[in-house]
Amino acid sequence: MITHVVTFTFIEKDDRLECRERLESLLSQIDALRSLRVGLDSLGDDGAADLVLITTHDDVEGLRAYQQHPAHQEFGVWLRPRTTARTVVDIDE
Repeated sequence: MITHVVTFTFIEKDDRLECRERLESLLSQIDALRSLRVGLDSLGDDGAADLVLITTHDDVEGLRAYQQHPAHQEFGVWLRPRTTARTVVDIDE
């Protein structure tokens, strides 16, 4: 099992709401996603990211299939100009 954790910081904080909707819609579109959870930062502390995405995949191949899926690629095109920072951690469990 691979757990994929990504944090995003947005230029405009309101974009995080649309981002959450777009991410949640991927679950029904991409078979390689076993689970998907999106959380929004509620405190706004200095240095905190605005949104966290946590997905699970059967294996590395499943993660790669998710990343290469056309729906995920389309999401990335929407996302890139709206963010100032992104971090990723992939955990092999």
